Amino acid sequence: MFKSRRSGTLLAQISRQNLLSSQLFRMVSQVPDSIFFPKEEEKVLELWKKNDTFKKSLEQSKAAKRPNYTFYDGPPFATGLPHYGHLLAGSVKDIVTRYAHQNGYHVERRFGWDCHGLPVEHEIDKKLGITGPADVHAMGIDKYNAECRSIVMRYANEWEHSVERLGRWIDFKNDYKTLYPWFMESVWWVWSQLFAKGLVYRGYKVMPYSTACNTPLSNFEVNQNYHDVTDPAVFVNFPIDQDPGVSFIAWTTTPWTLPSNLALCANPDETYVKILDKARDQKFIMMEARLCGLYKAEDEYEVLDKFLGSTLAGKTYTPLFPYMENMKSTGAFKVCLDKYVTRDAGTGIVHQAPAFGEDDYRVCLANGVFKKGQEPEICPVDPTGKFLSIVTDFNGMYVKDADKHIIKKLKEGGRMVHAGTINHSYPYCWRSDTPLIYRVVPSWFIKVTALREKLLANNDKCYWVPEFVKEKRFKNWLADCRDWSVSRNRYWGTPIPLWMSDDGQEVVCVGSIKELEELTGQKITDIHRESIDHLTIPSKCGKGELKRVSEVFDCWFESGSMPYAQQHYPFENVPQFDAKFPAEFIAEGVDQTRGWFYTLLVLATALFDKPPYKNLIVTGLVLAADGKKMSKRLKNYPDPTEVMNNYGADALRLYMIDSPVVRADTLRFKEEGVKDVLKDVLLPWYNAYRFLVQNIIRLDKEDGVKFLYNENSPVQSDNVMDKWILSYTHSLINFVKVEMAAYRLYTVVPRLLQFIANLTNWYVRLNRSRLRGEVDLQECQASVQTLFSVLFTMIRLMAPFTPFITEMMYQNLYQSIDRSMLKGASDSIHYLMLPKYDPAMVDQDIERRVSVMQSVIETGRVLRDRNTTPIKYPLKEVVLVDADPVTLSDAKSLESYIVSEMNVKKLTVSSDKQKYDVKLTAKPNHMILGKRLKKDFKAVSAAIVKLTDAELSEMKETGHREILGHNIGYDELHVSYEVKSESGSYAAASMHNVLVLLDCTLDQEMYDEGLAREVINRIQKLRKKAKLVPTDKISIFYKIDSAKKDGSVDLARAVRTYQDLIETGVKSPFSGEPAQDNVIISEEVEVKGCKFQLTLCGDVKKSSSGPVVQWPEGRPAGKYFTVNYNGSSREVLLQSNGHQLTAMRLENEVKSMFGLFGRTVVLSLDGSPIKCSTRDLDFLAGGSVTVTA
Repeated sequence: MFKSRRSGTLLAQISRQNLLSSQLFRMVSQVPDSIFFPKEEEKVLELWKKNDTFKKSLEQSKAAKRPNYTFYDGPPFATGLPHYGHLLAGSVKDIVTRYAHQNGYHVERRFGWDCHGLPVEHEIDKKLGITGPADVHAMGIDKYNAECRSIVMRYANEWEHSVERLGRWIDFKNDYKTLYPWFMESVWWVWSQLFAKGLVYRGYKVMPYSTACNTPLSNFEVNQNYHDVTDPAVFVNFPIDQDPGVSFIAWTTTPWTLPSNLALCANPDETYVKILDKARDQKFIMMEARLCGLYKAEDEYEVLDKFLGSTLAGKTYTPLFPYMENMKSTGAFKVCLDKYVTRDAGTGIVHQAPAFGEDDYRVCLANGVFKKGQEPEICPVDPTGKFLSIVTDFNGMYVKDADKHIIKKLKEGGRMVHAGTINHSYPYCWRSDTPLIYRVVPSWFIKVTALREKLLANNDKCYWVPEFVKEKRFKNWLADCRDWSVSRNRYWGTPIPLWMSDDGQEVVCVGSIKELEELTGQKITDIHRESIDHLTIPSKCGKGELKRVSEVFDCWFESGSMPYAQQHYPFENVPQFDAKFPAEFIAEGVDQTRGWFYTLLVLATALFDKPPYKNLIVTGLVLAADGKKMSKRLKNYPDPTEVMNNYGADALRLYMIDSPVVRADTLRFKEEGVKDVLKDVLLPWYNAYRFLVQNIIRLDKEDGVKFLYNENSPVQSDNVMDKWILSYTHSLINFVKVEMAAYRLYTVVPRLLQFIANLTNWYVRLNRSRLRGEVDLQECQASVQTLFSVLFTMIRLMAPFTPFITEMMYQNLYQSIDRSMLKGASDSIHYLMLPKYDPAMVDQDIERRVSVMQSVIETGRVLRDRNTTPIKYPLKEVVLVDADPVTLSDAKSLESYIVSEMNVKKLTVSSDKQKYDVKLTAKPNHMILGKRLKKDFKAVSAAIVKLTDAELSEMKETGHREILGHNIGYDELHVSYEVKSESGSYAAASMHNVLVLLDCTLDQEMYDEGLAREVINRIQKLRKKAKLVPTDKISIFYKIDSAKKDGSVDLARAVRTYQDLIETGVKSPFSGEPAQDNVIISEEVEVKGCKFQLTLCGDVKKSSSGPVVQWPEGRPAGKYFTVNYNGSSREVLLQSNGHQLTAMRLENEVKSMFGLFGRTVVLSLDGSPIKCSTRDLDFLAGGSVTVTA
């Protein structure tokens, strides 16, 4: 048993003098044992709101004239609620911009809203039952757009709440909306520049087309939504005019396009055959390589002739339907040739409907099947996807619904050869989620193909994370870029500012509101369609009045214009724009490689021939736990708001950022993962902080020391763990700065989390006695100073990642920080700059030594688990076997920590593996090899089991070995160590490149000591249940009925033998005498099946903070001596209930008392050293032992 006899020291006096000279002292507040993080986060939100913290941070950085760090935020639509994809991107953006601010930059962060386009119009169409343009014109564009305007900010409040609850700092008050006239005016300016450079043209093109939204889509919009569907797959015959008894055979999965058939196409270089279909007794022509597409066996047909496809050119055939047969006289209904026809599918003869296929259009136009200007004639489908009256049999029918009727009609007419189905991936409208068709439409295009080389060059100037998205996905997209259709036949959007004469020969492009006012003579305040469609511009060529073209811009054109439009450039803010363009950073999901990333690059390249961004982070997709797309209908994901309300935003942020999704991979979102972050990261971190605060308060109450932290005046410590954690901290600072400069969040977050684990599981755990002041005051202050320094560094580094918990901790720790070290405003953690890296603080040797120590201890714990030997039970020996003498020396230098943490009597190091007869053995991984080797698995498995230690060691080095003709990887085996030694029963394991042997035999003495430690555990649990704090003084009484046959005899013996161990562990007297009065709590507890009574007693006085328990006066009976070290003294109990203290044990206890692990100590009495082999220390009774280290 130990009692401290400390008094005020010079160090405490110095601390008080520093306190008085620097600031009025305000003590940190006590931290509760438990915490509900979401509630604490809400308190932080209130603090930020009350102090307007974000706004002030911007004002501070602007006043300090910090360099600008430009960030662009992609505008979302407010017609839908935010989902995990938005929260993920928002977290990435917030982390990077917060970090940039703390790194010394001024970072403006403006929120933007996408207010135009299909997402809004589709909602109104559903609400009002609008099915096509006629319905809109009937109600009036002004009324329709008024309806659209009314819902654009439907969920703005929900968005703002979610973004703020996530902890993201962004300016909503100074936002931009694409519907603002000043924003739209800059969009006009962008278009006018492209028009002036000759990059704009109008033409017909077969485009992906949404019949639900009555508008074409750009090719990158199509890639956003594919469904796996089952469609018809039909083979149709086309009788040849020159040989009526023979028919061409064509195949299609879109029967609805057959009424528009105008030609067939064959590959000129492929071999075609004329065959006799034996079952049908008909002659067909098709590609030889595609006979398998129609026939299952060769005996189903007879080949009559073979020839090249080139011989089919110009042959004519009988049309399927009569709707356009008048065009046969002008070149339709013939065979054309083109190499786009392949042997991959179909019959090698492709039916051509030029109004509904991009290749069809190109081939038919080139072969004179139709001429430019005839596009409306060859397209018998209206904007809603219904057949026009020319298709008499299916007039008014929606094309997809017409498939079955067309098939029936073809069967009745004898033109159907075979009808089946096909399962394939088909594009759907990203907004209405209805099938797209391809349809020839007039559109305004940007000549992106003319910019291809510049786009590739500018992309090379950008830095992408991860890089493979830039070099593969995006680069390939740019290399195959097509002209961009930017016009939409819609109403709610920025009108295309082109006024045209009736014959289309005179076109005026307007680049500003002022210019339009001058040209029309009208005052203009808004430039939506209802405000300008009626305006005309007088022709300068005598063509009457020029009228505005009817289309509006694709909303992607508006979002791609946001770098200029959010600044109302070039009408305002020209110097500001020039100074901030291009952006330092943007981030969005991988789907934006063909969306916003692309449109930004196209427009910036066209305008300025430079990229619009320097650095870009691409995130992956967040899926439901089952790997499917998150669906509101299926309800296959937890509500984001509920997750933040249950676990907190910090936990959600860390969960998402510490996942494959920040490397552009997918994340299967699991609520349990967020809970694990709370349990495994935030709670241990919080407990380390709580432990620090407890000991700052204890220093003040027990030692009169007002702790005050000053980073510029650190307390020097010789303790190896202090040096290690400080070195490790500065290594972390350097790592974070290097990796964040490279925008590699996926390396930074795991390292930060690893640091928290090392801080809580190693530094705090191994230094509890020092931090609690159980050694001496100087060691206590050094460890508290170290822990404070590390936590203060941590919260500054982690503030961008976990803004809430860091603010919460800082607001309390701030009371113990010397304000003279803080420059400028300091009442928020987010005002402070990042900690500085000091290379002088890094000690690679200590970091390596501790790493070896950790590896040995962790491997030892694994061995204990395998052998079901709890850590409470001491073992004889742990052996480290390694050929590297440095590794052995490192472990030996920290022997006391290893012995203490592993609860073993000694550590042995050896470079001789043979001495312990350690050998590798292997078994096959049945799951992997069984599946791969199949019938050969049994023989290979037998050979694997026979592999020798030498063979396995070689295999470990090379990574593989050939066994019975199969290349077997080392990772396809279950490899373990076997130990055969006469000196003990060892278990062996290898982890982290170290081989550890553990003697797992338990003798009676070790077993009894383990039982005593179990008793300590039960006492501590009882203390916690009674809500006692470490400073509460109590006496502990036990009652064991030795007559019971449940192990009570063993337990009674153990507590008598190890009474002093128990008293040391619980820091209270422990007795088998009857309990005193003043019982605090008394319960029956159990150890190894033995039940006994534990009672905690003391003099209890009620206070506002709970029970205050006082020590009973006097000592327990026994012999004492005094131990002195560095001005501090302890009284040591020599003997308790017959158990004698030995010199070796005394040495270990002294190291624990005074925090001397890792150091050599010498014990002496009256100047004479005490030998470690001494077992009887009765001669020390009443004496004074001196400790030197």
